[in-house]
Amino acid sequence: MDVLWDLAPEADVTVREVHQEISASRDVAYTTVMTVMDRLSRKGMVEQHKEGRAYRYRARSSRAEMTADLMRGTLADLGSGEREPALVAFVEDASAEEIAALRKALAALD
Repeated sequence: MDVLWDLAPEADVTVREVHQEISASRDVAYTTVMTVMDRLSRKGMVEQHKEGRAYRYRARSSRAEMTADLMRGTLADLGSGEREPALVAFVEDASAEEIAALRKALAALD
């Protein structure tokens, strides 16, 4: 997912492009990348469409949107008595900039 977000956040990329990017830092087979891209498509994490003989892929959501979805899912899995302590523990570790962003977001909700 990181490669999709970094290569072309608003455009489609091929398996070959993703493979080239990953291969710059580690040895990975083209077929492995192809399999992972297909699995991400089946899980709904990326959009897949055929162009000629190749498939092109695009992330369905931004990195921030996916992170927020994961956080919401995690909170939903907790019991109601565990959500507040989890949120408090998260905020306790936040930087001053992150706390300012949270305050701004909360103010916008009012």
